[in-house]
Parts: sequence; C-alpha cells; structure tokens
Amino acid sequence: MPETAAPPSNWRRRYPALARFLKSKTAIIGLIVIVLLTLAAIIGPGLWKYEYFETLGRDYIGSPVAPSWDHPAGTDYQGRDQFARLLIGARISLAVGVMSCLLNIIIGVGVGVIAGWTGGKVDTFLMRTVDILYSVPLLLVVILLQVFVKPILVGILGDGVDVPLIISPDLLSIYIALGLTNWLMMARLARSEVMSQAARDYVLAARSLGVKPATILLRHVLPNCLGPIAVAATLAIPEAIFIESFLAFVGLGVSAPAASLGSLASDGLSGIRNYPWLLTGPAIAISVTMLAFNLFGDGLQDALDPKSGR
Repeated sequence: MPETAAPPSNWRRRYPALARFLKSKTAIIGLIVIVLLTLAAIIGPGLWKYEYFETLGRDYIGSPVAPSWDHPAGTDYQGRDQFARLLIGARISLAVGVMSCLLNIIIGVGVGVIAGWTGGKVDTFLMRTVDILYSVPLLLVVILLQVFVKPILVGILGDGVDVPLIISPDLLSIYIALGLTNWLMMARLARSEVMSQAARDYVLAARSLGVKPATILLRHVLPNCLGPIAVAATLAIPEAIFIESFLAFVGLGVSAPAASLGSLASDGLSGIRNYPWLLTGPAIAISVTMLAFNLFGDGLQDALDPKSGR
C-alpha cells in the first residue's frame, strides 16, 4: 500500500507569534500606518510637485494660504507648500527615530549583555555607571551634546550642502546625541533578560556538557532575549521622535530651509489663531506617527509573549 503524503502543517502552529499578532486589529492598523508613513517619507518628496524649499511667489510670502486641492496642507509664511514640508519633516523625524533606535540597540544591548553575562565587578561597574547617567536629566545631556558635537561635524563635513539631507551635520549631531543618551533602559532590560536566561536549566545543562560560554550566549541565550528587546526597540522609536520634535520645537533641530515635524510645529505656533493649519498639520503627523508605533509595539509584545493565550 503506497505511503500517503503527510498533511500540510498548520502555519498557525508553526508561527504562533505571527498568528497572535494577526489577531490584533490595532497592531495591524499600526503596522499599516507605519508602512504608509515610511513610503510617504521616502518617495513622497520626490513625487510631490513642489519642493520643500521652493517659494511659490511673492504673493504668497507673508500671507499663508489655507488648505486647498493644489496645496492640501496650505502654505507657510515664506510661500512654501506645507505638504511638501510635512513630507520632508516626516523623513527627518523617522530617520532620527530609526538611527537612534539602532544606536540604542548597539550600545544598550551590548552593555546589558556584557553586564548580565559576565557578572561580578564588571556588572557592578557598568550598572553603577548606568545609575549615574540616569541621575542626569536626559534632555539636558542631549542639548549639551548637540551644541558641542554639531560644530565639530560642520568643521568636518562643511555646511552640509553637498551631503544627503539625512546625514547632514544637523541630523548627525542629533543621531549621536540621542544614541549616546537613550540606551539606559535598553541596557537594564538586556541585562535582566540575560540573567534570567542564564539561570535556566538548559544553560546549566550546556555548561555541564562543556559547551563554550560564548557558544551558549550566542546560540541559546541571545535568541531567547530577542522578543523583549525587539519590543523595547520598537517603542524606543516614537520616544526618539518625540525628543527630536521637542528639540526642534525649541530651536535645536535641523537648520532652515529643512524642517522636521517639531520645527514645523514651532513655526506654526505663532500664527495659530489666524493660520491654524500651520500647527495642526505637523501636530497631527507627530501624534499619528507616535500612536502607530505604540500600537505596533503593544501588538508585538502580546505576540511575542509565550504566556499569551490570545
């Protein structure tokens, strides 16, 4: 009697985390919004008919035009299309969030893993350093770093005219400032997860069999820590966007004519009574971006939680 082929396996059993994630409507909505925002930020400025630095004419200067079909977000005080500036602002804000997240992972996870896996005096030294840095106001450190780092980058790269916008001296200084200050929570999380996994039976069994510590860490411990770290990294992006928006709002962001969502909100604040669209546009963009990342992060946390029965 010929052997029958085994029935295809259920993908929900093979990928339970993905199945749990797809059950969350809010997480899917957040992911869709993130994808749309990313596409708009990457290709939107190139497809839109106006440039973010283009002045439409003398008649537009000083007299912002209300939203219309030709200018969906209106124009600003300099006679520039506000929608084009929102697109470039979204690109800058997302670039800051992603780059800060990457540096956050590299520094925070590196310090946390070394502290949690090594233990002893190394752990004590690294964690006390983290505690000391926690006592310093984050925004103060970011402001000081940007003020001192930006002139150095300008001296190396010049005024940034000949380099792409997302690696201009303005943005590089923000990347470095946020990357060097926003990793403390990630370090504590990574240390906690590594120490929790190191105390599990499978690690003790591997050590008793003579497996090298580096092999245990890279092949067994770290993969089991990726879930909480991925969730924390996802939620770190909107936090970095908010900090960058605040810095831009108080005048420490990118230089004109470029603009982030925070600097656009700052420009629109003075004319909120007569020209409310100048503030509501960037404010809505910041709110939607942060909400989308938080919804996606919450859904990812539920999906990667092995105790979740949903």
